[in-house]
Amino acid sequence: MKPFRIAFLTLFLLAIFSQPIHAQSPEPLALVMTADGAIFPAMQEYIERGIKTAEQRDAELLVIQLNTPGGSVDTMNQIIEAIRSSTAPVAVYVSPRGAWAASAGTLITLAGHAAAMAPQTTIGSASPVDSSGSDLDPTMKAKETEALAAKARALTASRGEEATKLAEAMIVDARSATAEEALAARLVDFIAKDTDDLLEKLDGFTVQTNDGPRTLHTSNARAEALNMNFIEQLLLILTDSRIVFLLGTLGFILIWIEISSPGGWVSGFTGVVCLALSAYGLGIIPVNWFGMVFVLTAFVLFILDVQAPTHGALTTAGVVSFIVGALVLFNSPITPPAMRIPAPLVVGVGVVFGALFFGIMLLALRMRHAPALVGEETLVGKTGSARTSVDEAGGQVQLMSELWSAESAKGSEKIRKGDEVEVVEVKGLRLKVRKK
Repeated sequence: MKPFRIAFLTLFLLAIFSQPIHAQSPEPLALVMTADGAIFPAMQEYIERGIKTAEQRDAELLVIQLNTPGGSVDTMNQIIEAIRSSTAPVAVYVSPRGAWAASAGTLITLAGHAAAMAPQTTIGSASPVDSSGSDLDPTMKAKETEALAAKARALTASRGEEATKLAEAMIVDARSATAEEALAARLVDFIAKDTDDLLEKLDGFTVQTNDGPRTLHTSNARAEALNMNFIEQLLLILTDSRIVFLLGTLGFILIWIEISSPGGWVSGFTGVVCLALSAYGLGIIPVNWFGMVFVLTAFVLFILDVQAPTHGALTTAGVVSFIVGALVLFNSPITPPAMRIPAPLVVGVGVVFGALFFGIMLLALRMRHAPALVGEETLVGKTGSARTSVDEAGGQVQLMSELWSAESAKGSEKIRKGDEVEVVEVKGLRLKVRKK
């Protein structure tokens, strides 16, 4: 038994000390995050998780690859606070080529202990707007602008006067700058082609972290991707205006189907889930709630056209109201282009939506004017067979799978057992038949 005890003890010790041995790799660790999307709570949770991971693993550097049209000022402030209080150095890198750090993304870039941009990227356009994407009233806009400008001055204090002036212009005048312009003004520290190039250029660079100055050693750093988990990806997807729009539309359709044809639960349950997910997105992204008035009006018009058909007039009005409402809801003039819904998508969904309700309306009309499919009237003209002889005194006939009492109709030939008969009249629970 002694050899088994020794083997067990060896495995136990290896299990305990395997993690520290892994953590003491001779190569410095550079964690690389990809923050591609609007600045909303899901992005905040992702970045904060990355900072905690970098601190726990004693990473040499945390790189946040940023590509954003902007987002919530409150969320931006939380992210800036997390970056500035990090004991692990954080480099914010606007990439890949063609990316931008607009609005809230501008100040997040400046908050990094080091800031870099890829070629053909832009930064700026950080003027404040309200939660609906519209201009603030003059007094509130002056307050918000000064607050953001003060934050920009604080973040660029060590970068020089030219960098501070450019940062303030991005907030006050909504100015944007290319990577080359930002580097010339010392708003950013480097222009790097890719992450490997960035790590080479950061080697030997001194940053000021929460623990004091620190010189980076990244020339031979081991880059490791830190991706979003499933929940973070899902929540970020739900802040996409197009997804929110489609989920809301689908939810309303499924709820209406459930109300029109009660008894099932799949469509109703799925509709509630879609509306709940859409409501989450609407509570986060900047929308103009006035557009919801037109959207709800559209659904009322669709339902009214089914209940009181107007040959498509109300459905047409509903389609127009739906399209206008969606455009007003999601496409405010100040809303960043990346957060808007393409007009062709809205028009296409509106037309399909209207065609669906128009088809339902036609089906309702057809069913309303169709002959009854149940009741006594449906038996007249049906054929069956005599189970007994049938005369004016009575007898029995089989109609489909049912046995009926019957009597011969006036003028009918004599009906014998087994003869084929036709129903000519229904009197309560008794049929009048004739020989066919």
